Amino acid sequence: MEQPDSLSAIEYNDDTIVHLEDMEHIRLRPGMYIGKLGDGSSHDDGIYVLIKEVMDNSIDEFTSGFGKKIDMTINLNERRVSIRDYGRGIPLGKLVDAISKLNTGARYDSKVFKKSIGLNGVGIKAVNALSSYFKVQSFRDGMTRCAQFADGNLVSDSGIVPTTNTESGTLVEFIPDRKLFGDYYFVEEHIERRIRYYCYLNGGLTIFYNGCRYYSKNGLLDLLENNLQSTPLYPIIHIKEGDFEAAFTHINGQSNDYYYSFVNGQHTTEGGTHQSAFREAYARVVKDFIKKDYSPEVIRQGLVCALCVRIQEPVFEAQTKTKLGSTHLEPNKVDGSNDSPPLKTYVYDILKRNLDNYLHIHNETANALLQKITANEKERRQILDIKKVAKENSKRIALNNNKLRDCHIHYNTHHALRLESTIFITEGESASGSITQSRDVNTQAVFSLRGKTKNTYNLKTIEDIFNNKELLLLHNALAVYDGIENLRYNKVVIATDADVDGLHIRLLLLTFFLRFYPELIRTGHVFILQTPLFRVRNKQKNTYCYTNEERIAAIQNTPNAEITRFKGLGEISPEEFKTFIGKDMRLDPVILPKDFDAQSILSFYMGENTPERREFIMRNLRVEDNDIITSY
Repeated sequence: MEQPDSLSAIEYNDDTIVHLEDMEHIRLRPGMYIGKLGDGSSHDDGIYVLIKEVMDNSIDEFTSGFGKKIDMTINLNERRVSIRDYGRGIPLGKLVDAISKLNTGARYDSKVFKKSIGLNGVGIKAVNALSSYFKVQSFRDGMTRCAQFADGNLVSDSGIVPTTNTESGTLVEFIPDRKLFGDYYFVEEHIERRIRYYCYLNGGLTIFYNGCRYYSKNGLLDLLENNLQSTPLYPIIHIKEGDFEAAFTHINGQSNDYYYSFVNGQHTTEGGTHQSAFREAYARVVKDFIKKDYSPEVIRQGLVCALCVRIQEPVFEAQTKTKLGSTHLEPNKVDGSNDSPPLKTYVYDILKRNLDNYLHIHNETANALLQKITANEKERRQILDIKKVAKENSKRIALNNNKLRDCHIHYNTHHALRLESTIFITEGESASGSITQSRDVNTQAVFSLRGKTKNTYNLKTIEDIFNNKELLLLHNALAVYDGIENLRYNKVVIATDADVDGLHIRLLLLTFFLRFYPELIRTGHVFILQTPLFRVRNKQKNTYCYTNEERIAAIQNTPNAEITRFKGLGEISPEEFKTFIGKDMRLDPVILPKDFDAQSILSFYMGENTPERREFIMRNLRVEDNDIITSY
């Protein structure tokens, strides 16, 4: 049968078969190796994955018993990252191969790296390939070798030469390539959080970052104590046995259980088999202890847990290692047999021994736990019917809902672009209209508010949310009825006008998330969209300015400039908006500082009016002149 013209015109022959070298393939398909590129605003953007891949190698040296400290510096202006460990150092003869050739490395030998994070030796090659500048230097037995690369291509190699540096180890320096990552930037809170996690998970390790010392004495107990957003209902329970460690307690004001989840030091943000094993085992052990037939969801509601399991040759669902797939502590043998216990059995046995004994000994903790579970069951019964009706109502309303312009690809799927899934929450039809016409319909959705939402700080229960039509529709759009496990968008972006009303709406939305779904913020899903305040242009060029300083600089560099002040998102044309929500989109991540007291902050700013708040407002009141000269 004759092919259609559009297909017959396509040549498919020997010339169309292309071979790419290792570094070329990584640069062409970076998503296969680091998940996504990003601009640095999100904690899982590519530049942080590059740092993680280098740090993982240094951590593996520490866990293998070599080197108790790591030095790390980042020059924010040059975007240069430097990481120096004091382990064994990469073998000098294979140094260049180890960081430039795929399927080359020591991690295929489990005797050398028994429970390492990386197993395929891909990570460091990806850092090399995706950096405009990459340097590696190894120190071993009084000898050293240094190699430099650009875009994955070898530029110089010192060969093996003597050195006066007597401390063995490896030094890696790199600058992520701006041709690939665009105008990226480092958010130090993301970096510091990763460093703290490394220390929590590796007792005895000291990390020096830009002159600051990071160290943890009590492991996951320290992690949980430093990250709890509410007062624990009973002292944190800390269990550590063999390759398992967990610290956990209950708090009020949380509708589900929340985990800081790790495997071999890797932050498994999407959980996996080890987290599922813990959730099932915890509910089972507690249920047997209290001897009451409560559901697992009721037992776990309000539980906050830091969890780590160390596994030989772990299997992850992707190169980015955010979800564990292993079912045993050790890999299957060649014949398919496996002497190690299933992960579920291993975790249950440890919890059964330790948690059951702990609760029998500590009566006050056991009583506090039982009171929390009893309160959970009472609350569950109160809102079960309400939730059912609310879901049905929201589905019915959604059929005729013109507030949500949905996208095709969602975060709670297995699509390759799921991490790009974004929802913009806007104010009014004017703003949402520009974004809707400019967006990528595959990955970007728009939810339009009518105006100012209800102040949710004083709402007592989730029932109050379900009785508010607009918040109910937002619930339906995000799919967070039972927690954030089924969240439909990776990025929840608040996109409001840069005026007083817009800032107020932003605060109301942040109050809603902090009050009812703080885990959305804790897990790095909430962002603020930055849009330009000014446009400076003449017949030759347009310059968009996000600050008054940028405006002044643009005026000086633009003869006969015409200046436009954007007071609202609706004033920006759809054609212009494509620039602001495309690859150069500026997002500010909403980050909770380490010592952030959400309850006190919300009470002061969003609670009832008080003399203290009025005094604060008057003391910090600013009056600005918004009159902008339209020509220069």
